Amino acid sequence: MGWLFYTDQRIRGHAQEKAEITRICTFENDTLSQMPLRLSKVGSVWYVAVRSLPRPGTSFTQTQYVAGPDGAYTFAAVFLTGYDQGCFGYKDMDETMGPVQARAPLGLIACLSEISDPKSYAHGWRQKCKDWAAIPNYQEGDEIHLAAPVTITDGSTVQDVRRTHYKRRGRRMTCFADIKSGTLVRLSKESLAGSVLIKGAVSTGSDVLAEFYARQRER
Repeated sequence: MGWLFYTDQRIRGHAQEKAEITRICTFENDTLSQMPLRLSKVGSVWYVAVRSLPRPGTSFTQTQYVAGPDGAYTFAAVFLTGYDQGCFGYKDMDETMGPVQARAPLGLIACLSEISDPKSYAHGWRQKCKDWAAIPNYQEGDEIHLAAPVTITDGSTVQDVRRTHYKRRGRRMTCFADIKSGTLVRLSKESLAGSVLIKGAVSTGSDVLAEFYARQRER
């Protein structure tokens, strides 16, 4: 399905977007009802845990999820959102379509039903969400060993870096300094996947912590 843009500007801001996504995910007909259990927005993408339940006296057949005793199951929906000339628009899909956007919080993933279809794209999508959540959030001053060298614009590579910052128009912008050369580089969160802390900023002045981080680096 492609993008759907509204022709007015009634949707503005986080609260109204959430209300609209909730409305879209709330559905009922003669055989089933659906309702969102949890919503989370990461960047411009909404992730929704949607519960699907057969109406009393009815049933429906689906093979991708392990349903509960009442026949209900919960799946993940993904809404890409944007604005065109002030008008809100979205593109919706579910996890079985293998969305590229895979940053749903672990709390939302925990709401979902188990997957019964081993070939479902949902398996890989959920793992990508978990991998993203596992990437560490480092503090300023932390020294980090990247899982793989990163090539920068001058053709050189960096692998051991220290989180720091620079100022741009009065704002503090996060960056990393190559420990060997001091060169400042911008690193994406993806490039921090698999990295390890080799010396934490909190270890300053602590011989015990310094020794601990040294052992971490040797592994």
